[in-house]
Amino acid sequence: MNKIFLSLLFVCGSYVAMAQHTITGIIYDQDSVPLIGAAIQEKGTNNGTITDVDGRYKLELSSKDAKVLVRYVGYGTKEIVPGDQGELNITLDAGVTLHEIQIVGTRSRNRTATETPVPIDIIELEQIKTQNGQLDINTILQYVAPSFNANKQSGADGADHIEPATLRGLGPDQTLVLINGKRRHQSSMVNIFGSRGRGNTGTDLNTIPAAAIERIEILRDGASAQYGSDAIAGVINIVLKNSTEEFTGNVSMGAFNANPPSEFDVQEQDTRLDGQTINLSGNYGIKLGKDGFANFTLDYLSSDFTNRPTDPDKFEIYREKYGNAAAQNFAAYLNAALPIGENSSLYSTVGFNFRNTDSYAWTRTADSDRNIPEIYPNGFNPLITSNVTDNAVTVGFKTQNRGWEIDISNSYGANQFNYIIENTLNASLLEKSPTRFDAGGFSLQQNTTGIYFSKYFDQVLAGINIAYGAEYRIDNYSIFAGEEGSYRNYGLIDTLINDQIVTFDKLGRAAGSQGFPGFQPGNELDEYRTNLGAYLDTEFDISKRFMVGATLRYESYSDFGDTWNGKLASRLAVVDGFALRGAVSTGFRAPSLVQYYFNTTYTDFINGVAIDKIVAKNNSPLTRALGIPELKEETATNASLGFTAQFGDFSATVDGYYVAIQDRIVLTGSFEDTDPDIGEDLQKIGVSAAQFFTNALDTETMGLDIVLGWSKSYLQHTLYASLAGNFNQMTLGEVKTSPALEGKEDIYFGPREQKFLLASAPNSKINFTLNYGFNKFKANLSFIRFGKVVIEDFNATDDIYEPKVVTDMSVGYAFSKNISLYVGGANIFNVYPTAQDTDTETGGLWDAVQMGFGGAYYFSKLNIRF
Repeated sequence: MNKIFLSLLFVCGSYVAMAQHTITGIIYDQDSVPLIGAAIQEKGTNNGTITDVDGRYKLELSSKDAKVLVRYVGYGTKEIVPGDQGELNITLDAGVTLHEIQIVGTRSRNRTATETPVPIDIIELEQIKTQNGQLDINTILQYVAPSFNANKQSGADGADHIEPATLRGLGPDQTLVLINGKRRHQSSMVNIFGSRGRGNTGTDLNTIPAAAIERIEILRDGASAQYGSDAIAGVINIVLKNSTEEFTGNVSMGAFNANPPSEFDVQEQDTRLDGQTINLSGNYGIKLGKDGFANFTLDYLSSDFTNRPTDPDKFEIYREKYGNAAAQNFAAYLNAALPIGENSSLYSTVGFNFRNTDSYAWTRTADSDRNIPEIYPNGFNPLITSNVTDNAVTVGFKTQNRGWEIDISNSYGANQFNYIIENTLNASLLEKSPTRFDAGGFSLQQNTTGIYFSKYFDQVLAGINIAYGAEYRIDNYSIFAGEEGSYRNYGLIDTLINDQIVTFDKLGRAAGSQGFPGFQPGNELDEYRTNLGAYLDTEFDISKRFMVGATLRYESYSDFGDTWNGKLASRLAVVDGFALRGAVSTGFRAPSLVQYYFNTTYTDFINGVAIDKIVAKNNSPLTRALGIPELKEETATNASLGFTAQFGDFSATVDGYYVAIQDRIVLTGSFEDTDPDIGEDLQKIGVSAAQFFTNALDTETMGLDIVLGWSKSYLQHTLYASLAGNFNQMTLGEVKTSPALEGKEDIYFGPREQKFLLASAPNSKINFTLNYGFNKFKANLSFIRFGKVVIEDFNATDDIYEPKVVTDMSVGYAFSKNISLYVGGANIFNVYPTAQDTDTETGGLWDAVQMGFGGAYYFSKLNIRF
C-alpha cells in the first residue's frame, strides 16, 4: 500500500515538474464585448479558470501543446492549442452549433441565457459534483436552487423510494423536465403519503446521474405555451455531457452523524455513524467523425439506512425504525451525435437506471393483532423494498436547409415500480404465513414524436426568430397484481343464510402483507392516452435593446378535449448592464393517467393505529356514487416581472411572480365506513376508509426570486460570493365538493390536507455561498436558511417548524492537474427541524420538511481527470 502511495506521489510530482506554459487574454463575444464568467480549461485535467469582470483570464498549462477548451452558455465551444502564444484573445460565436443544445426558454440559437425575457438559472455541475457532498440531483438542487424543494420521506411507502420535488412550491407534476431539450417521462408512482406532493406524480430526477450532466437549466416561469402540459411552475432542462478524449471519475464516501443533539428525545444508537454512502462514477467520450461524439457514463450509488427512533419510554407511538431508506442505484448513459455531411447529424441519448430500495414501515408490536407471535415473538418492522427500473431512448435527426433548422426526433421512456415486501406476514394465514411477498406494482410508458422548425432572420428589424413544430404523444399506464398471499384474506368464509350467501371473517385478522398490502387482480388495468400538440413561437428583436416574444400552442387529448395557450414576453436593456424583463402566459396540466386510474388498498396509521384504506379510481362506481366528477385539466395564469443588473464585479437578478391555478387536482381526505353516505359501500368491500382524486380548489401563489453575485480575481486568488433567495406565499381558495358531499369540506379537503399543500410552498429559502481558490487549494462555505413550515398532525394540532440555518463546508487540494481530493460536510453543526411529538405524519419527532432528519453528513471525494 505504501509503495502504491509513494508511486502516486512520484507521478504527481513528476507531472508538476514538467515544462509549463502560461496563457493570458480576454474572451469576447462576436461584438467584441468581454464575456464575464467564461470557462477556460485544460482538456483532460482539473486545471481551469473563469474570466473576471473584464473578461480577462490567466491559466498555467502543463505545456504549450496542451488542448484548451473555452465555454460559455449560449455560445459555441472552442478548442485551441496555444503553441508558443502567451497572449491569447478568443472570440466566441453567439448561438450554438448544430450538435449543441440551445438554452431552455428560447428557440433562438442567437440568444444567450443573459438575454432571455424570463429568469433562467444555469447550474454548472462540474464544480458542484467535485466539491460538494450532495450526490443525487434532487439533493444538489435542494441546496443550490432556492425555488426548488425536495425531501427524503420516511414511512411514506413509495415516496420513501422516489423523492417528490417541487418548484416554487407548486406540485411535483407541475414542473416539466427535459433531457437535452426533449420531454422526459414521469414516474409511475403517485404520492399518497408524506409531507410533499400528496396526490401528485412527478419526474424521478435521481435516475439521471450527476456524472453524466454538463449543466442544469431551470426556467422559473410558466411555459405551457412553449413546451406543453406540466410546465405551469417552470421547466428543468438537463443537458448531458458531450466532451471527448478525456476521462472524469469520482470516488465519494460519506456517512451521517447517527446521534441528534441531546435536546431531542431520541433513542441513543449503538453507532456514531450511519447512512453510509459510496458513489463511484466515470465518464468518457470519443470522437465520431470530425465534430461528432459519443459520451458514456457509468454511475453506482449505495446508501444505507439512517435511524432516529424516539425514546420508547417517553412516547406511546413508537417506530423502532425511523429514517432515510437504503438504496442501491446503478445508471448507464450515452449521449451521442454523428455528423452526416456539412449540415446534418444524427443524435441519440440512451439511459438505463435500476434502483433497489429498502424502507421500513411502521412497527408491528408483539401484542398487535397484525402480528403472529409464533413468527415474530418480539413484533416486527415490515420492510418495503422496491425494484425501480427506468429506461429512456431518444433518436433524432437535425439538418439545415436554406437557413431553416429542422429537428425530427422520437423519445421513448418507461418507468416500472415493483414492490417486494420482506420481514412481513399475512396475519390471516396465522403461523403458516410466508415472510416475503411480491406485492405487484405499476408502470408508465411514454412515446413522443416531434418535428421542429426554426429560422433566424437577421435582415428583419434587428433580427427575428420564427419557430414552429408539432408533437404526438402516447402514454400508457398499467397496474399489475402481486401474488395471492400479498392481498388475500384467508379467514373469509361464505355461509348460506335465508337463501343468501353471507361472508364472514372467522379470524378477524388483517389481510395481505403487512407494511404494504399487494395489488389485487381487481386493481389491474392497462390504459392509454394520446395527444397532439402544435405551436408557433416567435421572437422579435425590435432593436438591439428591446425584444418581444409571442407563443401560441394548441393541444388535443384523446380523453378530455382541446386546449389553447399563449405567452407574451419582453426584455428591455435600459442601459448597458441593466435590463427589465417580464412575461404573461396561460398554462395547463392534463390530469395524469396515474391520477385517473390509480387504485389500491393500503394500510395507514392514525395515531399509531393501523387502518385499511382504499384509493378509488376516478371512474369507479364508488366515485360516481358520490357525484365526484370526471377529472379535468388544471388551468393557470402566470405573470412575472423583474430586472437583471451587472455592474463591475456585482451581478443581480430580481424577479417577482404570480401563478393562479384553477381546478387543482388533489387527493381527498379519508371518508370512513361510519359515514352515512359512503359507509355502507365501504363496509361491503372490507375497508375502513376511502380517498379519491378530484379537482378540489383554486390556488394563488405570489413570490420573489433574488439572486445576487460578486466575484473577484487577483493573481492566483479567486473569490466568489452569492446570495440567492426565494420568498413565496400560497393562498388557497374555497373547497369545491360534489353536491352529494356538500357540507363535508373538512373531510373532502380539510385543514390537515390543506396544510400539507401549503407546506410544499415554504415561505422562504435563502442560500449564501462563498467560494475561494488559491493556486491548488479551494474552499467552499454555504449557509442555507429554511423558512417556517406549519403542518397539522393527527390530533388536529399545528406542528410548527421554526426557521433553521444549516451550514455546509468543504476544502480541497489538487495534488496534480489530474487528481484532487475534497473533504467536508453538509449540515456540519447537526441541525434538525423543531421537534414535535410522535403524532406526526411519519410517526417520528419530525415530518419530512426543511433540511430533513438525517443530521450532519461528512464526506470525502477523490476526483480524477485525464
